[in-house]
Amino acid sequence: MISENLKEHIQVIEQTISKYEDDINFIASKCIKRLEAGGKIIIFGNGGSAADAQHMAAELVGSFSDKKRPALAAIALTTDTSTLTSISNDYSYDEVFSRQLEAFASEKDVVIGISTSGKSKNVINALQLGKERKSFVVGLSGNDGGQMNAVCDKNIIVCSNHTSRIQETHIFIEHSICDILDKHFFK
Repeated sequence: MISENLKEHIQVIEQTISKYEDDINFIASKCIKRLEAGGKIIIFGNGGSAADAQHMAAELVGSFSDKKRPALAAIALTTDTSTLTSISNDYSYDEVFSRQLEAFASEKDVVIGISTSGKSKNVINALQLGKERKSFVVGLSGNDGGQMNAVCDKNIIVCSNHTSRIQETHIFIEHSICDILDKHFFK
């Protein structure tokens, strides 16, 4: 079973990267331009995607592979439990990320929403708000991309409908973006 999982893992990553390599490089270049202009990268998702958002933000604020590059402005909207629970209680869980973007997002920013299905209502709502704020809006999704296709400037759709393979590929993409930023900002 492990060998079969590994084969599927490699196949999904290879198919996704062959289809979206130019888009991933474009996203990284947008991140560079927005960071250089004083913007930030805002990342969010549910469940395992929330962990991915936190992981990516930590790699950017801390360091990915080069401890000598400056800290990069990134925030995961999945870490402040008081904010998450108050918005969910006082408004709706569907607004848990969009309400935070209302406070933080601007036209200088890159907004990255992560949803394996592409259908998470709270992620879609936040991506729509990011568009209204004229942020550069990125989706990392799977399956057929869901409603994220309609609201993202770029939506990277992992070539799979298995949640585990989608998540594994998302982290590969996130790491690839972090690596490009590390190399650019290390001087």
